[in-house]
Amino acid sequence: MSPLLIGALVFATTLLVLSTGLPIAFGLGAVALGFMVFFDGWGSVHFLPETIFNGLDDFTLVSLPMFVIMGAAVASSRAGSDLYEALARLLHRVPGSLVISNIGACALFSALTGSSPATCAAIGKMGIPEMRKRGYDADLATGAIAAGGTLGILIPPSVTMILYGIASETSIGRLFIAGVLPGLLLTVLFMAWALFLSWKRGTVLVDKDRIYSFKEKIELLPRLLPFIAVVAGVVYALYGGIATPSEAAGVGAMLCLLMVAVIYRVWRPRDMWHILRDGLRESGMLLLIIGSSILFGYMMSSLQVTQSVAEAIGALQVNRWVVLAAINLMLLGAGCFLPPAAIILMTTPILMPVITAAGFDPIWFGVVLTINMELGLITPPVGLNLFVINGITPDVRLTTILKGAFPFMMCMVVAILMLCIFPEIATWLPTKVMG
Repeated sequence: MSPLLIGALVFATTLLVLSTGLPIAFGLGAVALGFMVFFDGWGSVHFLPETIFNGLDDFTLVSLPMFVIMGAAVASSRAGSDLYEALARLLHRVPGSLVISNIGACALFSALTGSSPATCAAIGKMGIPEMRKRGYDADLATGAIAAGGTLGILIPPSVTMILYGIASETSIGRLFIAGVLPGLLLTVLFMAWALFLSWKRGTVLVDKDRIYSFKEKIELLPRLLPFIAVVAGVVYALYGGIATPSEAAGVGAMLCLLMVAVIYRVWRPRDMWHILRDGLRESGMLLLIIGSSILFGYMMSSLQVTQSVAEAIGALQVNRWVVLAAINLMLLGAGCFLPPAAIILMTTPILMPVITAAGFDPIWFGVVLTINMELGLITPPVGLNLFVINGITPDVRLTTILKGAFPFMMCMVVAILMLCIFPEIATWLPTKVMG
């Protein structure tokens, strides 16, 4: 059987196995083990523990649970609602202010937590009822939060970027800084659409007679600025070469734990236990997926699938942009069924030879890949953010949420096209800062 046919069987089998609801780590591991035994015999099982443990024996992985705990600490406090309220007051006189402040709050909170579901839950619980109460349609209110929450995997520090950096063996610091300008671009595109739709529907300005004093506008900022300063410090330490990702993540996690204890009084042992338990649960899940994906990549390589796919695409003699478009369509299709972590760890070992052979920058491609993964978070049938929002607002139908999120999906497509036309949006800042 040819390696390309084996690759097609692996892809179809993986989708079938994961569609059953089996945990991703066990699904990937089962597919990898099954194909290794079928084609190489039971002797290949001896390589299983060595392959997994050698893959996980990477000090960079220490940063992963630290960033997760950092986000869990912030998500456990009232930082999300304070951030939303502060922006709502500051932008009160701006047309469409409420939905714009919600998107801004999503962007900032996602930078603090690095988690899309956590951002949707924290900002949505307060923002969606408030928007609907003040005249915004349900589709715009829910769609804006669903899309705004996706910024959590692009704006640094991002767990998804860390996974891509590990899988592609590229600099995590460069990936973080490459996500800054595209993250701001997406935020501006989201806000521009929200402003246009608010104007078109007549929900331009609410509470016209309400006036906030200067003191009221800034009274919540002292609670939030320390958290934003920690994120900025972590990113600066990575960009400036002051600390490794593991060191910066460890310091950031400790500072966030201290600040939620001091600022929000989240200091009781039970509160801290919940933060550490959630962090441990998510970190364990991610590390299991990474271990299984390493075995999956080893299987693909040992069966010559990775090499054959790269050679086949190289032999097509087609324009490299056609190759990129095909890759994006494949990733978008996979994103409809699988979470970002699984897709990145499954596909990166296969795609990296193709991307480098086509002359694309791996850092730039990491940003394009991440925006594609954002699309998957609000794309049915398993768009995670759609279901988070549906859980917050059970009276709003899933089709209504999807209708509201669709224009924001188009904003992401526009962002990908802009990155293809102007790759400097992603590459200029890392080159300027890190050389």
